[in-house]
Amino acid sequence: MKILKIAALSTVFAAQFAFAQFKQTPLPYAYNALEGSVDAQTMEIHYSKHAAAYVANLNKAIAGTPEEKQTLFQILSGVSKLTPAVRNNAGGHYNHELFWTVLTPVKNTQPSEKLAKAITETFGSMDAFKEKISKAGADRFGSGWAWLSVDKNGKLFVSSTANQDNPLMDVVEEKGTPILGIDVWEHAYYLKYQNKRADYLTAIWNVLNWKEVSKRYDEALSKK
Repeated sequence: MKILKIAALSTVFAAQFAFAQFKQTPLPYAYNALEGSVDAQTMEIHYSKHAAAYVANLNKAIAGTPEEKQTLFQILSGVSKLTPAVRNNAGGHYNHELFWTVLTPVKNTQPSEKLAKAITETFGSMDAFKEKISKAGADRFGSGWAWLSVDKNGKLFVSSTANQDNPLMDVVEEKGTPILGIDVWEHAYYLKYQNKRADYLTAIWNVLNWKEVSKRYDEALSKK
């Protein structure tokens, strides 16, 4: 009888997790690693609660649908045809998986020579670029993201999206491959900065992982 009960429970658990296609990547640093710019409590709640909920809800939303067998990129590229639950949670999962990687406790990382040149050619200078993307984040009404992306012609552009949308989605006006995303939802900064989003957007540059952004830039160009 016990064996039968265990077998039945195993079947239930297997069914619950049979459609768990997407998973969170482990955070590449400790929760307190970015202290001074991003506090440990914010990082822990952001990663273990908010981001975890996006991936869990995404898996629920696609269970038993054709999207269950698609990649995240395939889902995002056709999200206009999908439910709000898929759109919001697929975007939330992708955006946060990118966000963790473009932050680092390593000090004073620098963009590659190729990326630095492209930024200067596109925006005039590194300072002008920082001002532009910070403004995109500061001006975003409500919740959303500020992005540095590569368009279909290999050119850089700055944009902002609402909620958990991103430039990979077919619903946004400015489409491209994101190489840097800055989260401006209040849960990303409110515990430390309260309503001072501009202070958060200034501090984020102290922990930016330019090595990762440069790698993403090279990868985006290689696909053009």
